[in-house]
Amino acid sequence: MDFLPTKGIEYLLSISYLLLLVPCWWFFVARTRAAELVPADASRAPGWFRVPSGFHFHRGHTWARRDEDGLLRVGMDDFARLFLGQPESLTLPAVGERLEQGERGWSVRVGGQEVPLLSPVNGEVAEINAEAVGNPDLMQQDPYGRGWLMKIRAPRPATGLRNLMPSKLARRWMDQTTAKLGTLMGADVGDVLQDGGVVVSGIARELGGDEWPRLAAEFFLTDTEDA
Repeated sequence: MDFLPTKGIEYLLSISYLLLLVPCWWFFVARTRAAELVPADASRAPGWFRVPSGFHFHRGHTWARRDEDGLLRVGMDDFARLFLGQPESLTLPAVGERLEQGERGWSVRVGGQEVPLLSPVNGEVAEINAEAVGNPDLMQQDPYGRGWLMKIRAPRPATGLRNLMPSKLARRWMDQTTAKLGTLMGADVGDVLQDGGVVVSGIARELGGDEWPRLAAEFFLTDTEDA
């Protein structure tokens, strides 16, 4: 057996391994660093609440989105579902009923109280989500998906959406809402909130006690029902 050529081949293989190891290590470190710099969910505001792209938001914490059929699909946002907590039932207007932007659109029953929310757009109710009516938990599980509430036939859909906040602007607004909530919770909890702490469902009752419906009316703009 020729010892020297064999050892030479081993040296070459070792050097080749080291040369391959450096770029592989660099690739792994770069990927890990990128994952640390880019949030896993870019739709989530720095606080607790998701604001996905493609939706338009009303300051009463409801949203609208245009469907392929031209109708406007509407629902309540991530803040509303966490603020209210587990819903007991849902009361929607009848098909054919007329809604006005910034006026009462529907109500959610939580903790034995009826909580109204404002319609984000003008128009006629074309369809209701019977699945959500039968299973209000869908609003908690998927407020921007299966938990949608109604479809509205708006006379001027594009104009109606322009009167709302697009996602980019809504994220900044949600940051302000988060900061206000942190102030109500106190300094320690507020700091945790700003650091991305995990929120529990039913914030209103935790903060407001027996007076939580008044607090809900303040955030949902239904204390005067004037948005």
